[in-house]
Amino acid sequence: MIWVDRYIMVFWEGYASDEAMGTFAPIVVYWLYAGFYQVLPPLENYRLHTRKEEEERNLMPLWSVVKGVLLQQLVQATVAHGLFLVTSQASSSGVTIQPSLPVQILQIAIAMLVMDTWQYFVHRYMHQNKFLYRHIHSQHHRLVVPYAIGALYNHPLEGLLLDTFGGAISFLVSGMTARTAVIFFCFAVIKTVDDHCGLWLPGNIFHLCFQNNTAYHDIHHQLQGTKFNYSQPFFPIWDKLLGTHMPYRLVKRAEGGFEARIVKD
Repeated sequence: MIWVDRYIMVFWEGYASDEAMGTFAPIVVYWLYAGFYQVLPPLENYRLHTRKEEEERNLMPLWSVVKGVLLQQLVQATVAHGLFLVTSQASSSGVTIQPSLPVQILQIAIAMLVMDTWQYFVHRYMHQNKFLYRHIHSQHHRLVVPYAIGALYNHPLEGLLLDTFGGAISFLVSGMTARTAVIFFCFAVIKTVDDHCGLWLPGNIFHLCFQNNTAYHDIHHQLQGTKFNYSQPFFPIWDKLLGTHMPYRLVKRAEGGFEARIVKD
């Protein structure tokens, strides 16, 4: 990325519009990052669940999960394309003046907080409302043992309400341009995939920088943790403020790997 006064040159300049990148780059990043985890060797010494648990406890085959994710991404791309068209800030010459770097960082921080707030309350309500949980949100929890490709495996209505609307509201409230949105949405996708990867790898920057991470979300997918740790994808603020935070500790399994074990008061 090259800075020229208040205009930012990016690697896709001259090849694709910011709006096109904001629409499709998060999808490409999702499959690249999730695919990276998918092709890794077993890494049994770093798994939060064994391969046997993943095969026996998960209720959906991989092909169904891939199909569900692609459907959600089709809806997301459609909404994103329309949103960028409506909110375009381009001048008559087609150029959008970008905010300064500090302003963009502030916009991304605001978008992170807005997305966390939206997703916490929608996610929590889908657990508290028995009809919504049974008919909609339970689809995501059919993956009892999370893995990277299944990060966005949701009922289509949940994908629209939780992720697509959450992203749109974050974009609108923060006031960011489409170019800043490319960075934000790609980062949010990477964080979401990592939270579902099921691996506790040494040096993982997300585990070092975020309390809301792979092990934190794994607790939520466990039977005894489904009414806790709703926060996603960035910070556990709302869980801690509203009493739904479930602490845990990582315990090494004798056969290799780790277990995220709930710590009860």
